[in-house]
Amino acid sequence: MENIKVSFEFTEVPPHLPQYSDECMDLIHVPDAKMQKTNLARGKGYTAGSPCITNIVTNNREAKIQLDSGAFCTCVGKDYLDNIYTNWQDKLMSIKVRKCSSASQNMHPLGIFEAAMIFSHPAGSIRFKVEFVVMKNCSSQHFILGNAYLKIHGININNHKDSYFTIGENKRQKLAFPQEKREITVIRLVKNVNKEKFVSDQLVGAQISPELTPEMKEELIEILFQ
Repeated sequence: MENIKVSFEFTEVPPHLPQYSDECMDLIHVPDAKMQKTNLARGKGYTAGSPCITNIVTNNREAKIQLDSGAFCTCVGKDYLDNIYTNWQDKLMSIKVRKCSSASQNMHPLGIFEAAMIFSHPAGSIRFKVEFVVMKNCSSQHFILGNAYLKIHGININNHKDSYFTIGENKRQKLAFPQEKREITVIRLVKNVNKEKFVSDQLVGAQISPELTPEMKEELIEILFQ
């Protein structure tokens, strides 16, 4: 029999770099993880979580969006989208996938809708262009920003004490998630003082066709204002 020599080369990875969890590691001294919050009563651990939902501005309205790192697909339900964009069907792009799976049910995609999302911040707001897969049977009352866009824009969710998230390289500009007790308005027209003054001063006697939808009227006013 031929003698075959096999050599193994071990590469030491610096501990400050991301590491893979490996069952072959020597588990000699394993301390318990420290809790950031007060210990919960046994059987109540599931009550400690809170959704990563925040407010954004889209189509001159305030809406809700969930930052979901576990979601493969960035999507929105048809019924919720109806509240924000009344004519979204006219701008719908086709999609080849006929069925998407979620944790609870099979979802039925209607197409892809592109929308601009603005995350507002006193130090400077940030706008994204996002392609959402519109789902026929999604009951969520918010947009869902999936893992792909979180990676593309470098959105990091931090759960140290108070939850917040950062976008890109700017780690000092922290955006908070609304507290559970604070009511999040689903839809609210974003106030623009200059535009309101323009409408009251310049368009006070204007005759606008009653056949125009509210969104069409808003677009017309926006064009005239600019």
